[in-house]
Amino acid sequence: MSDNKKKWFTLNLNSKHKQTSSSCGCGKTSGGCNSHQPKKEELSNDAFFEAAVDASIGDERHKDGFDQVFDVKMDRRSAFKKLTASLLIGAGAAASCTSVTSSSESKEKAQIDWEEQFKGNYKLMDDKEKSATVDRLVRSYQLRTGKNINMSSKNAEEDVLFGYAFNISKCQGYMDCVSACVEENNQDRNSEMQYIRIHEMKDGKGFNFNEADDNYYHEVPAEGHFYMGTQCFHCDNPPCVEVCPVQATWREEDGLVVVDYDWCVGCRYCMAACPYDGRRFNWSKPEVPEEEINKNQHYLGNRMRKKGVMEKCTFCVQRSRAGKNPACVEACPTGARIFGNLLDPNSTIRWVLENKKVFRLKEDLGTEPKFWYFMD
Repeated sequence: MSDNKKKWFTLNLNSKHKQTSSSCGCGKTSGGCNSHQPKKEELSNDAFFEAAVDASIGDERHKDGFDQVFDVKMDRRSAFKKLTASLLIGAGAAASCTSVTSSSESKEKAQIDWEEQFKGNYKLMDDKEKSATVDRLVRSYQLRTGKNINMSSKNAEEDVLFGYAFNISKCQGYMDCVSACVEENNQDRNSEMQYIRIHEMKDGKGFNFNEADDNYYHEVPAEGHFYMGTQCFHCDNPPCVEVCPVQATWREEDGLVVVDYDWCVGCRYCMAACPYDGRRFNWSKPEVPEEEINKNQHYLGNRMRKKGVMEKCTFCVQRSRAGKNPACVEACPTGARIFGNLLDPNSTIRWVLENKKVFRLKEDLGTEPKFWYFMD
């Protein structure tokens, strides 16, 4: 974040309200005409919120992560809703800790819920804080299901910038990539969420997405048609990032555009701003059968999401940062998908960019997507 921009998370909740005095025509500032009795002024919204937080939380407000959660101006109703939800969690934690019959696991679960409620934005955490929230989520899953998951918080590596190329000549419309993506990234089965779209287009009509069929159910490849895939393009100038009011989505150093699901407020501004239809919204709680959950996860990738938040393709961050190809690349039976490090002069994707006539969608928008198309 550049220094010349006001930091969104730095708001003054601790401002002092100056007291003012006045005098009247009697020439006295106190006593005398009885007109100097202190007025009972109604608290402003800011003062009311300040008092409510201090009364309910006290010194807890100065702990790491708390200021980020409560450092937002809001009206009284919103303040009470926020405080009530948080205090209910606290009440549950207190009840678990004081109950004679409560198990140690119940106490631990309540403590985890409390700490997760007040954690900060992931991109503002240091490595120790990132590891701590990952450990809490792993432990929470163990307590809830009795099973284990492997969750990573691995950061972007130096000298790595991920890019993607799609060979239109080779794609046959099999959709193996779509199925692999759904399974790898724990996408909601009820809504049949899919990050990848495979567009079936008629030969000679150009790239006409308005007339393309994205839900074909016939034998492929169909005569007189060609196929073209779209997903999140991980732009260098992502408009989705610019419009997010809480900075729940951002671009990582290795070029991946990611989402902090626990910081997203579900406004869907990013969904509206994306010119490539790369974002998905959870209208209901995502459901994945326990036996189908991919337990190799990344905090910014395929960990389980919740109702009311955005999600998207991450180039399988849990795989790509481990030196593997995304699931769609690995699953493609025709080799139409190519992924690699754009900064590596010996990588396959660099060879494609240097030796093929490549193009990108909507280049005139200046979004600089890191997803190229080409033909043999």
